[in-house]
Parts: sequence; C-alpha cells; structure tokens
Amino acid sequence: MNSADFAIDVRGVTKKFGNRTVVNDIAMQVRPGEIYGFLGPNGSGKTTFLRMLCGLLRPDGGEGTCLGLDFRRESAEIKKRVGYMTQRFSFYEDLTIAENLDFIAQIYGVPERQSAVEKSLERLGLADRRKQLAGELSGGWKQRLALAACLIHEPQLLLLDEPTAGVDPKARRDFWEKIHQLAAAGLTALVTTHYMDEAERCHRLAYIAYGNLLTSGTASEVVKAAALTTFEVSGENLHELADKIRGLPGVEQVVAFGSTLHVSGRDVEKLRASVGPWMTGDYHWKKIESGLEDVFIILMETAKDNFS
Repeated sequence: MNSADFAIDVRGVTKKFGNRTVVNDIAMQVRPGEIYGFLGPNGSGKTTFLRMLCGLLRPDGGEGTCLGLDFRRESAEIKKRVGYMTQRFSFYEDLTIAENLDFIAQIYGVPERQSAVEKSLERLGLADRRKQLAGELSGGWKQRLALAACLIHEPQLLLLDEPTAGVDPKARRDFWEKIHQLAAAGLTALVTTHYMDEAERCHRLAYIAYGNLLTSGTASEVVKAAALTTFEVSGENLHELADKIRGLPGVEQVVAFGSTLHVSGRDVEKLRASVGPWMTGDYHWKKIESGLEDVFIILMETAKDNFS
C-alpha cells in the first residue's frame, strides 16, 4: 500500500520541549474508515501527537501525509478536513444546543448553515433538546454536543482525545456505537483512551509511553506479540501471597482482580520456578489468556521515563 491508501501515513514524528523529547520518532498508518486507538499513560505524548497531526503544533521532525496532504506543509488545509474533540471541550453555557452548533458552523464557514445544524442535531439525537442550555447538560449530553460540533463541517478525520472521560457507562457505549456507525460510512477516527474495553472496540491500536511507540496492531496481535504468560490465582489470604512472590525472578506483575490475583511474566520458565512452591496446597492456579490490561501494565513498567 502506498501513502494514498491511508488517511494517516506519517513516520519519524518528533517533538521536543526544551531538552525533553515528548514524542520520539513515531510512525503511524491509519486506513480510511478505521477506528485507531491511541493508548498510553498521562504525559505519554498522545495529545501532542494529535495536535501535530492537525496543524495545531509544529513538529520538530517527521514526514508523511494526513488525508493525502503533507502534514507539515499543508496543515492549514488539513485543519479544514479534521474534527478535533479535545479533552476539555467547552461551549457557551448560556446558549442553547442549537445556538452553540450554529456558532461553530459560522466559525467553519459552513454553507447552508441552518441545514447543517439541523443535520447535526438529528445525527446525534439532539433535536428534541435543541432549546436546552448547554450549561444544563449532563456529561453524556455534553459529549454528544461536542461530537456534533466536531462533525458539523463534515470532516474526513476525527481526532478524539479521551472523549469519554467522566461519562457514565451507558453514555460511553452509546458514543462508541455512534463512532462505529460513522466509521462504517467512511469516516476515519484516531481515539486516545485509557479504557481497555474501548481499546478492544478499535480496529487497530498503538501504545506509547514517555513518547516512545511500544507496540501496535490489532488487540489480538498486541497480546500475542507480548508473549506474556498469565495465571489466575484463587484462595485465602491472597494479599500475603502477593507480598511473597512480587519481585521474584520472572514475576513481572502481580495484580488483584476481584477475588483473584493475576500473576504474569514473559519468561515462563523463570515464572514457574519462582512461584512453584505456592502452586500446590492452599492456592489454585489456572493459566489464562493474557488481556490488554496485563500487557499494557507490563509495557508501562518496563518503559523508560523521559521526564528528566
């Protein structure tokens, strides 16, 4: 596939603030109509990367295209084709939903503005609330309004920066249903998230920590590439067991999951040798499939901090 086959096709993307490299030589390819998850802890460089993609921040290095345009030289044109939903979206709280959307449409210079507002209200299920003040909305409805605002100029790419933070589970599910509907219609979405269930809803994903890309692929490819062995342990006084085995050779992760422990490591021989004395008797050990959360915790714990 060549660059024209991707909505995003960039490599070597780098950004420094002073002596600190916050995005380090990142490459990414996202296909049209794909939902691409971008994961990583706070401060990992996700938001900085999004801002460079849509021209809000100038990269220090890198090349490639976004929507077929040079992401460094043609950033002004890219901005017109992108909908960017920030972590802290804001509205005029003393204006209604419809008035807020009309204002956004004016900013974008949307032709046939009233028709565009009506379409956006209908698309996000906001028509019956058109006269409600934005300041009166709950978190889930504010989220819908934010997405409606991002879509009003008919973008080709959505950049969604932790869009479901602070909303209830039903609102999160409804939001993701809408994103999948939009993707099925050809819209591309790059979504940052901390939620593992949301990562599994993405077609493909990437994980960065401290500015470095650690892994990418489908959820199953990421888990397989980690080559992580995980045991689920049940029994009494699991907190005592955790204290005893944590830090032993091959034991890279010991995490409580409800009434069980998850014990993981990438060197299965070392792992088994270390926990062997506790694999009989009072505790029941069962080998299970490692999950994305198991993998990402391991990746995070082995990543090098770039703060200094």
